[in-house]
Amino acid sequence: MQILLLKEQEIKPLLEVNEVLEAVEQAFREKGEGGVQMPPKTYLYYEKYNGDLRIMPAYIESMEISAVKVVNVHPDNRIFNLPTVMALIILIDPKTGAPQAIMDGTEITAMRTGAAAGVATKYLSRRDAGRLGIVGAGVQGSKQLDFIVNVRNIMEVKVYDLREEAKANFIQRAREKHPTLRVVAAESIEEAVRNQDIICTVTPSRKPIVMNEWVDDGTHINAIGADAPGKEELDPAILKRAMIIVDDWKQAIHSGEINVPVSKGLITERDIHGELGEVIVGKKKGRTTNAEITIFDSTGLAIQDATVAKLVYKKALEEGIGSWFEFSTFNGASLTLK
Repeated sequence: MQILLLKEQEIKPLLEVNEVLEAVEQAFREKGEGGVQMPPKTYLYYEKYNGDLRIMPAYIESMEISAVKVVNVHPDNRIFNLPTVMALIILIDPKTGAPQAIMDGTEITAMRTGAAAGVATKYLSRRDAGRLGIVGAGVQGSKQLDFIVNVRNIMEVKVYDLREEAKANFIQRAREKHPTLRVVAAESIEEAVRNQDIICTVTPSRKPIVMNEWVDDGTHINAIGADAPGKEELDPAILKRAMIIVDDWKQAIHSGEINVPVSKGLITERDIHGELGEVIVGKKKGRTTNAEITIFDSTGLAIQDATVAKLVYKKALEEGIGSWFEFSTFNGASLTLK
């Protein structure tokens, strides 16, 4: 039994924005049709280190795709010169249960998260949306931009981060990669989000940082940062004004942007319009007027990782990328380089 091992530097060239966007949209479509098995994430909490570990399995039956991801979130990792998020993905053959590939999941996680916001923006934002505000200038802030410009004609981007260095790096990268965009450094969160058509929040905040009075009617918000219990980025008053779309109800109620307002009784299940997959397949309506505020509550789904991992695996086979290992279940499950 052979397993393909793929390193991050081998995976990055295989990830094209349009292909990842398509793969993630298909994952949401399959979920909307009810064709996936995906239990909510399981968490381990390393409280004294301000971090956690998540285990994320998924199976998409019609696509014959199954995978398990193990991923951490440690916001203080910059002091160790390590990424905040690191991941490992095992791609599994549903027919036999045998592992097909073991691959670095860090870049896949970043790309599929950006792609989820791109898909949500495609279905929920106004078609004429051209101004984008991003709160959080790290890796994921840049990914949000990369995917959103593929679904909307963005003309101006304002970005805010507590760290001036992160803000400067974001702006340099954005100007190099998207030279037609006007990219502006905001001096405050309010400046970044006021008068914007689309807002992306990608911070580890545990209290609201985007206030109700700063958000205009007609705005679409991708709430990305709240991905664990106790996290929130939006003033709950915004949620009361908005059409709320979650990626997955069970995960969102536990660890998404809605988790704190629901636990406090500020909103209820009745305030949640539906899941993104339901909007994509037409089971639920998306935006109906230009005046609506729409919110996409993204917790990150294992099906997103699975479809992108399968995309990477197929391209790696076609291009002869990666290292093969021979895996034996008869000698202590040892891995031996072929």
